[in-house]
Amino acid sequence: MKVIVIGAGTGGLALAQSLNQSDIEVAVYERDRTRRDGLFGFRVGISPDGSRALAEVLPTELFNIFKATTAVPPRYFTMLTEQRKELLSIGGFDESQPGDPGAERSVSRMTLRQVLLTGLEKVVHFDKKFTHYQVNNDQSVTAHFDDGSTATGDLLVGADGSNSAVRKQYLPEAKLKETGLFGVTAKLPLTEESRKLLTPKVLRGVTMVQAPGGDSSIIHVMEFPWDADGAPKSGAGSNDAELLKSWPGMTFDNTRDYIMLGFSSHRKNLPENFMDLDSQALHTLLQERTAAWHPDLHELFRRSDPSSCFPLNIRTTERLEPWPSSQVTLIGDAIHTMTPGLGVGANTALQDAQILASNLRSGMSAIDSVSNYETQLHGYAWTQVEESLKRFNANDAIYNTGFRGRFASFAMRTGMRLVNAVPPLKKRMAATMNKERDRSASSNAVG
Repeated sequence: MKVIVIGAGTGGLALAQSLNQSDIEVAVYERDRTRRDGLFGFRVGISPDGSRALAEVLPTELFNIFKATTAVPPRYFTMLTEQRKELLSIGGFDESQPGDPGAERSVSRMTLRQVLLTGLEKVVHFDKKFTHYQVNNDQSVTAHFDDGSTATGDLLVGADGSNSAVRKQYLPEAKLKETGLFGVTAKLPLTEESRKLLTPKVLRGVTMVQAPGGDSSIIHVMEFPWDADGAPKSGAGSNDAELLKSWPGMTFDNTRDYIMLGFSSHRKNLPENFMDLDSQALHTLLQERTAAWHPDLHELFRRSDPSSCFPLNIRTTERLEPWPSSQVTLIGDAIHTMTPGLGVGANTALQDAQILASNLRSGMSAIDSVSNYETQLHGYAWTQVEESLKRFNANDAIYNTGFRGRFASFAMRTGMRLVNAVPPLKKRMAATMNKERDRSASSNAVG
């Protein structure tokens, strides 16, 4: 069997890693020109479910390298007002059971990509822009690229992201829905000076900032086990240090300690040409929107690197009824783009890859493998998509600028403070959050 994967993102590479350990031939075709291309410098939260999926699809040594290249894990989930007053804080997310590969981890997109590319150097083909596919008389499928080249296999997997060209041909009825929310992502180096702008919980957690009118921000601090020169930091475990020294992906990774900033707002609060703004204009906009925030929060945005700012149109896939399975399928954002409401987009892509790879490696035919995978997909993916939209939706009353919006914001803040002050309520919320990211979680996992 030969499997063709379109797109070298998280899901596509995870699938290729698993298949590459079997007698199944796999080839990945990526439109980026080189291994270093793309906006991959920002944080991905790998949930316990995502970690276990990676442990299954990666060779043991490479999974150990993945663990060694992750940042200091987040300990807290904290919600603050724009004046940095605590609404809610839940700890314990960095705890895991001994021997359990599943843990909450933070990793740079660039670093994760380099890990997933390790060992696939002969499998991944760069500078290949997919244009269309055709199903042949012998039931094989051929992918066509804009340079005139082709690739033929038994199964074509579209792993080419939210704007998937494979999906547009295969499921033209699948639509991306506008949420009415837009975002800007930025980052700044973590230095002794920028560290002073962070509270201890912000330094060691995932922090949400809620401002009037629905403006919000998310802050992640990323500290890695290597220094500015790429050498293992003093204090790194000897095993990790050896892995980092021998890992070839370090050559391609420019990731260094940083603070990631995400800002989101309703479209009515932003310029009509928001998606066309350049990085400098976006940086200016961030400073304007946060001017009335706590001085330290505002200073984080002011100090962020303008060149790191880019706009995001936050969209979501609409639920699809099951379709007949064939020798073409889709994984990750290509089929289930979701808002960041749950923070599980990449983890769901890893789950897709793990299920499909396991089916293919079990000896099932290509179409039977796809059928089994898609049956499961229709169970878990749409639930994640729809729940993510509920958590991050422009129709929420907090985006109303009148009395209704002010009341909704007051009610939300009051509710969070109540939960924060009442241990049983806080424990229940912690268990719910943990269950969303860890199917094996018990109610006592965090609190």
